Amino acid sequence: MKKRAITRSLFFFLLFHFPLLAGNPCAASDPFPTYPCLEPNVRFWVATYTKYPSTNGIVHDATDLNIVYGVIDLLPPDKPGSAHINEQRIRAAKEQYKEILEDLAENSDPQDPGKRRVADLFGTSAGPDAFREAISNIRCQVGQKDRFEKGLIRSGAYLHKIKGIFRSHGLPEDLCYLPHVESSFDVTAFSKAGAAGIWQFTRATGKKFLTMNKFVDERRDPVRASEAAAKLIKSNYARLGDWPMTITAYNHGIAGVLRAKKEMGTYDAIFEDYGGRRFGFASRNFYSEFLAARHVAKNHTEYFSDIRLNKSIEAREEVLKGQTSVADLSRRYEVDLETLRALNPALGRPVFKGQQQVPKGYLLRLPADSAKGLMVSSAAHPPIHPDLRPE
Repeated sequence: MKKRAITRSLFFFLLFHFPLLAGNPCAASDPFPTYPCLEPNVRFWVATYTKYPSTNGIVHDATDLNIVYGVIDLLPPDKPGSAHINEQRIRAAKEQYKEILEDLAENSDPQDPGKRRVADLFGTSAGPDAFREAISNIRCQVGQKDRFEKGLIRSGAYLHKIKGIFRSHGLPEDLCYLPHVESSFDVTAFSKAGAAGIWQFTRATGKKFLTMNKFVDERRDPVRASEAAAKLIKSNYARLGDWPMTITAYNHGIAGVLRAKKEMGTYDAIFEDYGGRRFGFASRNFYSEFLAARHVAKNHTEYFSDIRLNKSIEAREEVLKGQTSVADLSRRYEVDLETLRALNPALGRPVFKGQQQVPKGYLLRLPADSAKGLMVSSAAHPPIHPDLRPE
């Protein structure tokens, strides 16, 4: 494989010469502080979101994100066979830097320019132990620029509504940017662990807040899921009393963060020194990723000058008094099936295949200018019908 690595000077230009984060990140008015220990990580994720597409792999130290060994070329993830080839390229790059670090552990003052460049990443005081420790700490992060850009475009349809939901719960509206980290605002997102929707609720957590049965999976509805996310986040904040910990709990779980808080006391202490068995790279970096995503999203024209966010979805909601097919709803409200599907992603595929009906009590979302139907209730907050209760 052809070895490609950015020079040390170019890397530090890209990593450290971003515009300052909007506002004073440690100001009392900002509930989401950027502690000094987080700054390298936030810069790393800003670079990941804005400089490197998914055809780049950033080879770096998993603990000290100031240390980036180089950037390798990857195949587009949607190209047939790319997963296997990319895995080989990443493995080869890791092996390359492993060998360099092994050599540096034996001779920390090399004459070879490539080895000298890597040694300089650790600073002048680094000795053999630092290089030996770094051998098992090499990681590759796939670039996210193209993915983040698509997420920015999609987010325009929902941001206004989601901000209103968080405000209504007395929560900071900037929490609306968290789906950039979770799913890139992809309504269809579904993880290997079974998490679904823009907020990536698992089945176990989703059932605590959302309707999930053979007809409906509200995890896939951005509005319903945002209501659920607000409730979950509000509950976690009430127990933790700290926003960095609360956001970390969205990834790591409330029980795990409570243990970390009991042991370490503060978020920055957790970030720097907590050694919980399940507190790995993803959990440790989740809050930093959020800070980076918030910064990029709020200043997206500085990074993605030519994009236009989707227009905010204008819709009205009506409660079905009886079960019916989507074909009947399409005729009754004079709305085509694709529009109904787009506005009601919680409805399962069998419903749109005509195999199941939309259940009684379902809160149907319709275009604001659609025809008035007959099978509706005017109740502002109708009770959930038994057919719609979670399994």
